[in-house]
Amino acid sequence: MKKRKWKIAVIIGSILLLISFGILYGLPAYVMRGKRQTLEEAFAWQSDHYDTSFYEKLEKKDYTVTSEDGYTIHAELLVNPEPTAKYVILSHGHTDNRMGALKYVPIYLRQGYNCIIYDLRGHGENEPYITTYGLLEGMDLNVLIKDTRKRYPELTKLGLHGESLGAATTITCLKYKPQVDFAVSDCAFADIENVLRGIAKNAKIPSFMVDIADIGARMRYGYSLKKMRPIDSLAENTVPILFIHGEDDTFISPENTKRMAEATKGEHRVVMIPCAGHAESVLTAPERYEAAVRSFLQ
Repeated sequence: MKKRKWKIAVIIGSILLLISFGILYGLPAYVMRGKRQTLEEAFAWQSDHYDTSFYEKLEKKDYTVTSEDGYTIHAELLVNPEPTAKYVILSHGHTDNRMGALKYVPIYLRQGYNCIIYDLRGHGENEPYITTYGLLEGMDLNVLIKDTRKRYPELTKLGLHGESLGAATTITCLKYKPQVDFAVSDCAFADIENVLRGIAKNAKIPSFMVDIADIGARMRYGYSLKKMRPIDSLAENTVPILFIHGEDDTFISPENTKRMAEATKGEHRVVMIPCAGHAESVLTAPERYEAAVRSFLQ
């Protein structure tokens, strides 16, 4: 009888151990990978929400850039119909791709900029890869900045614009002290941990699952989720930043933007868009959004 109970205990223990390892390795994969959109899927979504006909009319130049660790980044130059030596690099959000940046392109075209859109690491046409919420992505963007200045030597002004993960990437990149004239951060997170804990709370999942995901991420990928903190890149930043956030963003709280605005040493402005959810500001209030960007650039 005792032997039978011992066997049952061993079986139950083994099952619990397997479940624990499954959670430990599965959670970080869910957080750091996830399904990505194809270029066609992303463009279709954009076209359903606003007029994208301008894109087909633009002269385009596709090219690739190799990051510091040998990873290949796909980029696309959208040439302004009016000759200009001003450029802006636009970074898209998580699971999206460069098509997700199109909604901001007309604003910069009207302000006399050529626009560079690109696929963040692990997105779009790039090879599958984990998302490190700014760590490697910021490094990639810094390489793209250097490439832009080398590729277009006539350049007179260079700016950055990012949405969500792209905004966090933009902010993180500032730790490298890149040679850029301005940055626009739309609904960025100050640190990914507070976002994950918010998601867990809304889903009624114990918050310690975030700690487990962090342990799993370190074991499986060698990166700590708790160290993915764009806000830490602002302590010595002097690049002017325009912070934009939707007041009704329940995915990434506007408090993230407020914290980063307080953290940066450089000139900055904060614009909160009423009634706008996550990454919806430019669609909710396009005229106000463009006016804020135009005023900032001027």
